[in-house]
Formats: sequence, C-alpha cells, structure tokens
Amino acid sequence: MSVTSGTKSESGFGETVRVVIHALLIALVIRTFLFQPFNIPSGSMKATLLVGDYLFVSKYSYGYSHYSIPFSPPLFSGRIFGSEPARGDIVVFRLPKDDSTDYIKRVIGLPGDRIQMKEGLLHINDVPVKRERLSDFVGEDPCGSDTTRVKRWKETLPNGVSYETLDCVDVGFYDNTNVYTVPAGHFFMMGDNRDNSTDSRVISAVGYVPFQNIIGRAQMIFFSIAEGEHAWMFWRWPVAVRWNRLFTIVR
Repeated sequence: MSVTSGTKSESGFGETVRVVIHALLIALVIRTFLFQPFNIPSGSMKATLLVGDYLFVSKYSYGYSHYSIPFSPPLFSGRIFGSEPARGDIVVFRLPKDDSTDYIKRVIGLPGDRIQMKEGLLHINDVPVKRERLSDFVGEDPCGSDTTRVKRWKETLPNGVSYETLDCVDVGFYDNTNVYTVPAGHFFMMGDNRDNSTDSRVISAVGYVPFQNIIGRAQMIFFSIAEGEHAWMFWRWPVAVRWNRLFTIVR
C-alpha cells in the first residue's frame, strides 16, 4: 500500500508542476503577443488617465519589436507585422534616452509633421488644432501644487479624434515652442496634462520616439484606486477603488 500511495503522490506532484508550467507559458504568450498590464504612476495624462489606474495595453496593435519581449533582448531590430499608430492613440513606449523606462503619452505628430505650441494652442503643420473650452477640472491635484481646479479644454485633431487636456497655468514653459519637425520613422508624443508633462517637447529628456520603441496601445482600465492608496490593501477597496472607472475604454 505504501508503494502505491507514494506513486500516486509523485504522480500528483508531477501533474501539479506541469499545470504550473503550462500556466506560466500561457501567461508569457499572452503578455508577449496580446496584452500587458501597466499602471499609471504620474499625472501627466490627467484627466484621461489618473494616478492609480491599471490598464491593459495591446501588444499586437502596432506589431512587435524586441521591446515586446520580456526583458527586451535585442534579438532583432525594427518591427514585425508593423502597423503605425494613428494620431490621437495613447501608447506605451520605451523612453529613447533610457530604454529601461516605460512612458505613456498621446501620439500627436506623425513622421514628417511639423508640431508647434503657440500661446498654449497646439499647431500641426501650421494649422491650429480646434479647441473648445470646457468646465474646469476639479479633482486630485493635477498640477503638483495643491491645486484642485484647473482649466480644461476639448481638442480635436485633424483626423477627428477628440480628447480633454488640462491647462495648469496660462503661460507654461512649453506653451510657446519652436517648430518640431518629426523625423521619418519617429513620432511626437504629448501628455494631456500639458503643463505637467515631460514629453516630446522636451528634446533633452524624451524627444522624438522611434517606431520600434512603441510597446502597444492603451486599451482598457481594468482597475483604479485613488491616488495615495495601495492596491494591495483590499480592505480599503470599498472607499478607495474608483468603481466608475473599472472596465472603461481608453480614448
């Protein structure tokens, strides 16, 4: 009886190991080729994305580069099954100046575009983007200065994509810029929280983003918890989770 019992025990252990390995392989395939979870640690995309949002990013939207693979081994250059992002897409990319850091911003400029800010108004190829004043944004400090009420605008890009932007100060540091001409194979990224975003306007920090640095497109918020709260504190969820943001599509 003891021999039989031991055999069954060993068989059960082996089956458990196989199940775990299969589960890990499936998770690896999903993360590499389909979806990868990210969380938002800063307010540069407010009010579209808030600190404490957790979202799925689709890896297949623009094809695959070596940054799509866990640990980003330089197995190949360029993209496989590449498809360029559209203007207005919110994308996760590896910072060109430090390819170990992930950023999330909105695609504003495509290869060959001329981008400029004039008195806080975005211009694309010398044409001002349509902008409409909305009611003030009131919420979790968007400007990093204990300010809870700031100007809010609705911008509409040339391809019809609309979204909200925040304007912390009337004359921000990057409200008036030179013309940025986007190189071939690169994209110009901006945060929706215009005065509190380090993006492609800051050439020394971000600059133009190579196509191969783009990881994927932000698709859906699957979890969201108030700024300053910790997701692992599940007993705080009833009051800390932003229930109205769960399973919302990112636009």
